[in-house]
Amino acid sequence: MATPIEHRARYVHGTDEVFAAQTDERALRARLAHAGGSHAGIPTHETTADGIRYTLVQGIDTAKLPGAVRRVHRGDLVVHREHTWTDHGTGRYTGTVAVHVADLPGRLTADTEITAEGEHSVVRTRGSVAVRLPLVGGTLENMVAEQVTRLLDAEAEFTVRWLAGRG
Repeated sequence: MATPIEHRARYVHGTDEVFAAQTDERALRARLAHAGGSHAGIPTHETTADGIRYTLVQGIDTAKLPGAVRRVHRGDLVVHREHTWTDHGTGRYTGTVAVHVADLPGRLTADTEITAEGEHSVVRTRGSVAVRLPLVGGTLENMVAEQVTRLLDAEAEFTVRWLAGRG
């Protein structure tokens, strides 16, 4: 059974600016540098006919992992995030995210959307995390869902600073 994830971030900038901050390679590199961690990189970043597709890689040091994770995985966690964004040409953007962690039997998937809401832009992320491990899978799912929500909060705070020219 999967654990749901839901996140909402609100910005005072227009949807086009928020989309650029979410997909621009310079912004992504700055966001990765700000987040820290080992193995950080952008192995792929390409403009497609209707949007942008990229992959982010981030490492989480084994010392920062909860004990439940260290019991089932040795060493740093290497997280691969595959993002696909579609530009609908109307100030509305939608995307998908697929996340997997090397050597762990689980997956996180999410749908994202950038829309105008009054004078603000809103980025919504809705998804779920599934960890297929007997006995500890549900515990790890809850932990991952909590950590992903914190990560999305931190990325939203970074995006606010980036859009204000302080990124």
